[in-house]
Amino acid sequence: MALSEIDRNLLDRCLSHKPRSWEDFVDRYMGLVVHVVNHTAQCRSMRLIPEDREDLVAEVFLEIIKGDYAVLRRFRAQSSLATYLTVVARRVVVRELQRKRPSATLGGVAELLESAESHEARISDREEVERLIGGLDGSEAAVVRMYHLEEKSYGEISRTLGMPENSVGPMLSRARTKMRRRADQPTG
Repeated sequence: MALSEIDRNLLDRCLSHKPRSWEDFVDRYMGLVVHVVNHTAQCRSMRLIPEDREDLVAEVFLEIIKGDYAVLRRFRAQSSLATYLTVVARRVVVRELQRKRPSATLGGVAELLESAESHEARISDREEVERLIGGLDGSEAAVVRMYHLEEKSYGEISRTLGMPENSVGPMLSRARTKMRRRADQPTG
């Protein structure tokens, strides 16, 4: 598919630093970038929390504007802009996922090797998580337990608790904030 007139105009505006050009670019391609982030993580069996997803989307857009839109200046219009940006976004996301979670990219080999030594540490970590969950209300505690300890998906949690799936992420976020505050308090 060739470069559309809309995208050609948008590219020209961005590269010329026209007012609102970047905002229009982000509005047009935000959905595509979010999709690439989700799909790439899913293909690597990596679960993203909303904060991770936002960070990865931001990294993609930072890569695009870096060096005075160097990524856009390299575009040769041999495909649609969406196709080109999909490739760029995927490369950025893969790089960032490997940088942030190297053991996950090795198929968990590092985790298996350290499992014997870290068994006691994991038990104490689990006890700490259980202590922190104790400071949450019932539904928050259930969501945190299912997601982090039982490794259930948002959909599974939603069905089990009878709550909307799009409420699971915000509840996890609020619960994590409470748990961080509690973790900062000295144990007695």
